[in-house]
Amino acid sequence: MIRRSALVLLLFLAACGQEQQDPVLTSELTSPVDVTLHWRPEAGSAGQVVEYANTRDGEYTILEFSPPARNSYRHPDLIPETEFYYRVRPYTGPASATVDVALPPGDEVPEIEGPDWTAPVKAGGGKAPVTSPEAAATELKAEVKHANGILFTWQDRAGDEDGYLVEVKPAGAADYRVAVQLDPDTTSYGVITLPDEKTATYRVRAFRFGAASNLTHQTTGKV
Repeated sequence: MIRRSALVLLLFLAACGQEQQDPVLTSELTSPVDVTLHWRPEAGSAGQVVEYANTRDGEYTILEFSPPARNSYRHPDLIPETEFYYRVRPYTGPASATVDVALPPGDEVPEIEGPDWTAPVKAGGGKAPVTSPEAAATELKAEVKHANGILFTWQDRAGDEDGYLVEVKPAGAADYRVAVQLDPDTTSYGVITLPDEKTATYRVRAFRFGAASNLTHQTTGKV
């Protein structure tokens, strides 16, 4: 019995040691004010959220929603002689069907007259868990408002989402990227496009965050 208990303890300690030697997330200071992160993407996730804070237990800010195949991020031009803590979290959830949008030429963003069509509308009432394909938003529609504005509307089917993502794949791009993060139960949002998003494919995703990775820490240097 004692030998068996000792064996179990040794296996546990070995597993802990392996976890410390092989963390999900690592970082390196590539210049006095630039940090590069590397991680192992979680299989089956929709992507990874890259976050940082200036104290270990501080409020973390999202730097990027990375696509599922990406495994690195460069955080440049940081404040000298400052601490930075990093973590990544997978996010999951089904995406809607896509809509293709081709906006007319022009750079003007006119003043909004009447109700603010860009404001998010929360009218959801979905019931499906985000782990289910039935949680994917339906009836996604894109209404062109002007040369740089699109109103998206959809039906909320998810019941336990952390929020919605509007995702965009500009013409010629290899991956979708997140255009905006929205609150749970959102069913409408108006996007003011970036220059490369005028001709693009869009979709929305109900999502939930997964568990955070290990923390990694760097202190920037002098310049």
